[in-house]
Amino acid sequence: MSGEGEMQEEERTGSAEALRKARFGALPERVRPEDTVEERPAAPRDPARDAYDPDEWMVRYAL
Repeated sequence: MSGEGEMQEEERTGSAEALRKARFGALPERVRPEDTVEERPAAPRDPARDAYDPDEWMVRYAL
């Protein structure tokens, strides 16, 4: 009788190991560093930003 119980236990253990190996048997595919970063500007470029002229300011307010 003890032989049958041991065989069933081995079958369960073997199938559990096979399931575990099928699920966790290999590492996932490597992710390249360039695939982990997304580059884009934080805000759209403001055309008025480059409109400042320091010489104009000097003529208006300092003279």
